Amino acid sequence: MKGKAIAPIYVNSTIFLFIGGFMIALTMEQWNLHKRMALFIIRLIGGGPARIILGFMIAAGFLSMWISNTATAIMMVPIGLAIVSQLEAKFDIEETHKFTVGLMLGIAYACSVGGMATLVGTPPNLSFSRIFEITFPTAKPIAFGTWFIMGLPLSAIMLVIIWVVLTRVFFRVPPHVTVDKSIVGREYKELGKMSYEESVILIVFSLTAILWIFRKKLNMGIVSIPGWSQLIPYPDMIDDGTVALFMAMLMFLIPVKARDASYPTIMGSEVIKNIPWNIVLLFGGGFAMAKGFQVTGLSALIGEKFSGLQGMHPIIMIMIICFGLTFLTEVTSNTATTQMILPILASLAIDMQTNPLLLMVPATLSASCAFMMPVATPPNAIVFGSGRIRIAEMAKVGIFINLIGVLIISLFFYFVGTALFSIDANLFPEWARIAGSLTK
Repeated sequence: MKGKAIAPIYVNSTIFLFIGGFMIALTMEQWNLHKRMALFIIRLIGGGPARIILGFMIAAGFLSMWISNTATAIMMVPIGLAIVSQLEAKFDIEETHKFTVGLMLGIAYACSVGGMATLVGTPPNLSFSRIFEITFPTAKPIAFGTWFIMGLPLSAIMLVIIWVVLTRVFFRVPPHVTVDKSIVGREYKELGKMSYEESVILIVFSLTAILWIFRKKLNMGIVSIPGWSQLIPYPDMIDDGTVALFMAMLMFLIPVKARDASYPTIMGSEVIKNIPWNIVLLFGGGFAMAKGFQVTGLSALIGEKFSGLQGMHPIIMIMIICFGLTFLTEVTSNTATTQMILPILASLAIDMQTNPLLLMVPATLSASCAFMMPVATPPNAIVFGSGRIRIAEMAKVGIFINLIGVLIISLFFYFVGTALFSIDANLFPEWARIAGSLTK
């Protein structure tokens, strides 16, 4: 009876997480809270040209952890262009070009690496979470908090390295070019005092993040933090998806105070229409394809073809996988690519008698590291559409950062991620053994 009660929620948890999280993000955008947060961070960090770029990158990275990378880029680029236009009026365009390119690429790349930090940050992360549950039904699902304590440090390291590469290696701004950060200050003042509605959304958003992070036990090596779901009856009935939907539902009930509001509550019915249902369908189709790969034995058959990798050192395997995914997603959809590749990697791990997480997690992270081409990710396309960047400039920097990303993800996951996920490279977990026996 217990299994029957859990099954409907368990099956749809990833879709629920996406829809609930996206509804909260859309409401943040509707009431301009995301812009206030971004401008506040830029004001706090901004100073010289390099620090202004860092401020934009931190703001873009933080927002893309929670809302769409595309929406973040669309919001950040006009703010950046306002500063660029002011500089171009004061200095020669050629003198300001390095700052312009560094700023635009910094925004695009920060949007991509920021999404790596959370399960809701980018679709490949959610795809991994669900495909892992489909392929290994007896394994513990990957909780938001578990991913977060691994993804946030990695995302922060990548963001800092990208900033150094942009501002200290490729696009060092001439010393006499100074940035007037009063533009950011003026835009922040134009927002006025934080409204009641913004305050409510900020509280709901913060509570949602806290509930996601601390829902399950967090094992950080030396310190272990118990999860709040263990304090209630039937903890298995609660997952990240139900938290997201419940917190989104609250905003349908909290009334507004603004007289010119379109709806009487913080979240109105228009949010339903603005949910990207095409992505939901893409998720559903990808999950069905992953299940089809599993039950037909196709993923096992393909995995067997790579059995020659058995005996190779795990870190070399991880690097090969990261390299392949990073450059493959330069020309293909990162969501579709992960949904196609992850079932194969799961079967490859079973055939090699190694922990599937050792291959699947780095592959998922690498799918967000496409920095070379404008078509690789929506943020890349958006900043390229500003008309301030040439393809050659993006490709030259992007291939360098791609290779750095392969190295950083491989080393970080092998030495840190394996400890956070309790992975022993030499131990084949029982849940993977059971899944392997079911496919034979």
